[in-house]
Amino acid sequence: MGCVSAVPVPQPRAARSGAAPSGARRSLAAALLLGALGSTVVLLSAGQIWAEGTASVGGGTVPVEADGGTVTGVPTALAIVGLAALVAVFAVRRTGRALVSGLLALSGAGAATAAVLGAGDSSALDAEAARISGNTAAAVEGLSHTVWPYVTAGGALLILVAGLFALRFGMSWPAMGGRYERSGAPRPARRKAAAAATTDPDRPEDLWKALDRGEDPTHGD
Repeated sequence: MGCVSAVPVPQPRAARSGAAPSGARRSLAAALLLGALGSTVVLLSAGQIWAEGTASVGGGTVPVEADGGTVTGVPTALAIVGLAALVAVFAVRRTGRALVSGLLALSGAGAATAAVLGAGDSSALDAEAARISGNTAAAVEGLSHTVWPYVTAGGALLILVAGLFALRFGMSWPAMGGRYERSGAPRPARRKAAAAATTDPDRPEDLWKALDRGEDPTHGD
C-alpha cells in the first residue's frame, strides 16, 4: 500500500477574504454611528444651560445663567470639525485618510477637554452679572453647574472613539467612487471600445463577431 500524503485543498479567494470585508463593514458602521451621534450630542448639549447663579441688583437679586456656547464655544466648533472629518475620511486614501482620522480623534479629545474645563468656569456668569448690575466688579452668588457640560464631554468622547476606529481600521474602508471604479460602467465601455478597434470590416469573421456582440461593424467608417 502506497503512502498517501495530505494535500491542503485550496480555498476560494472569497472564502479566505470573507472575514476582512465583514470586519471592515462593522468598523465602518461603528465609526459612522459613533461620530454622528457624538457630534449631535455635543451640538445639542452645548446649547443647554451649563451654569446658574444670582446677581445683586438694586438691593435685590436676579437669576443669572449661561449656556454652553457662552461658557466656551470650543466644543461646538470642534464637533463641526469632527463631522467634516468624518465625511472627509471617505474622500481621501492612504496618508490623507490617516491624517483626517487623526483630526477626527483630536476633535473629540479637544471638545471633551474643553467641556470638562468649562464645567467649573464661572467667568461667563460673572460677566453676565456685571452686565445686568452695571457693576464691572459684580460676582455671581449661589453658583451651581448643571450636568450638561459632562453630557457634552460624553458626546465628544464618542467622536474620539470614532477617530480611533478610523485610525485602526480606516485603511480597509472603501473610498468615494471605489465601487464605481471596480464594477461600474466605464470598464465594459473600455472593453467594447477595444473590441471595436480590433474589428476589421474587410474580414468576414470579424464582421460576424461584431454582429454577435450587437455592434455595427460599419460604425465610424
